[in-house]
Amino acid sequence: MRGVNRVMLIGNLGKDPDIQFLEGNIGVAKFSLATTETYKDRSGKLISQTEWHTVVLWRGLAELAQKYLHRGSLVYIEGRLKTRSWEDKEGNKKFATEVVGDNLIMLDKRNEGGGPGGFEGMEGLGGEDIPPTDESGNERLPF
Repeated sequence: MRGVNRVMLIGNLGKDPDIQFLEGNIGVAKFSLATTETYKDRSGKLISQTEWHTVVLWRGLAELAQKYLHRGSLVYIEGRLKTRSWEDKEGNKKFATEVVGDNLIMLDKRNEGGGPGGFEGMEGLGGEDIPPTDESGNERLPF
């Protein structure tokens, strides 16, 4: 039986996307995304629980993210989980799990001034593997 690795998130960007261009002018963007679940506990008190996700977009999706997304933007991201591992300077094994997006839908309402909000179906433009990392766990990209 084959496995399925699909992630669907709706959340707000925690920071503006960082974009870099690799050899061959291949764009890669990275940003944090907050998803918040709200529920009531046994006493009826409203509880909010926020999870932070690192999202990586490639090629055309990276360029669109740089152009149209900013801190606070509400987006739908669909993609797959990718876990990287490395050893730190002390030889301890470290892990990072990221969402490699291959579909992006902007959910912000259009600006009254005719802004770019509302793009849909920006899919199939990303989906490359994450580049290797250095020993501190950072991608070998300057962000």
